[in-house]
Amino acid sequence: MLHTGITHRIEQEVRPEMSAARVGSGLADVLATPAMIALAERTCYESVVPYLEEGLGTVGTLVNIKHLSATPIGMSVWCESELVEVDRRRLLFAVKVYDRCGLIGEGWHERFVVDTAQFEAKTAAKFSQ
Repeated sequence: MLHTGITHRIEQEVRPEMSAARVGSGLADVLATPAMIALAERTCYESVVPYLEEGLGTVGTLVNIKHLSATPIGMSVWCESELVEVDRRRLLFAVKVYDRCGLIGEGWHERFVVDTAQFEAKTAAKFSQ
């Protein structure tokens, strides 16, 4: 059962394909903001998977994360998430992202619990509209 206080941590090395220059969000060879946000979303998603009933998943619906400091390619970064609010199907997470020099990002991420099959069917139906 989902409950507040669920935490999770994921660490990874910043690879060249995660750079702002490669993802198209800037010119620098540093961790791109979209890559940092993807790490935060993944951390939140993975944190609740063990608590979901079979056939359920979550989808991201809102991101409010500040990117505070650049991280070079080759350095490790990690994200820590905490589920801070559960409102029926709505989940709100506090996230913080670090490199070895300190905090590089922080904010909030919202996800909703969905029936995976229904969600995929509804999405696929857009092709017939």
